[in-house]
Amino acid sequence: MEALLEKFEQLKVWSKRPRNKKRIYAVLVLIVVLWVIGRFAMVAVENRLFVFNPARAAADSGLIVEVMEAKNMSGVLTEPVTVKGNRAMVSGGRVGVLKPGQKIGDGVIVSVSRGIDLDTGMHTVRTRGVADGLNYAEYEMHGFFVPAYAVIGSDVFVVDGDRAARRHVKIARTDADTAVITDGLHDGDVIILSRVSDGVKVKIKK
Repeated sequence: MEALLEKFEQLKVWSKRPRNKKRIYAVLVLIVVLWVIGRFAMVAVENRLFVFNPARAAADSGLIVEVMEAKNMSGVLTEPVTVKGNRAMVSGGRVGVLKPGQKIGDGVIVSVSRGIDLDTGMHTVRTRGVADGLNYAEYEMHGFFVPAYAVIGSDVFVVDGDRAARRHVKIARTDADTAVITDGLHDGDVIILSRVSDGVKVKIKK
């Protein structure tokens, strides 16, 4: 005990020296500064945890997506055809969907030449009762009718559990708005119409 009291008295004497007093004050100031900095850092971290982050929220609860149910059905696509004097010229890549008796505009197709016009390299399509200008020929298709914007290359995205899954499909034909899929989908599949990535967590928009 006496040794401890002696040490304490020596410390008191040492602390009263001007040079040592400055050292003690410097250490105390440093401790206070470090405590203040640490406290501000903790507050910043706590606030960050409570700030709403849309990306983090989407990852936690799922990206909200618009969907449609796949249904195998019959429907109509359209092919744009410019007619002048009940006559139109179409390319070989498009002539396959045009047939005699097919509805176009307010009239019908009368004949479709399978031979190529040597002057234009095009096929001649003759119509009846069709006004001059841009008209649309209608043709029936059977398959899954999906908005064209939902198709990425030869793939669509479907809901698999709570995730988006890329699905490879066979596209029979498209027009300006619609793609007809004949393989790769089944009745009841939930097709995602929104832009997503494979494997991302999704939540169906109500």
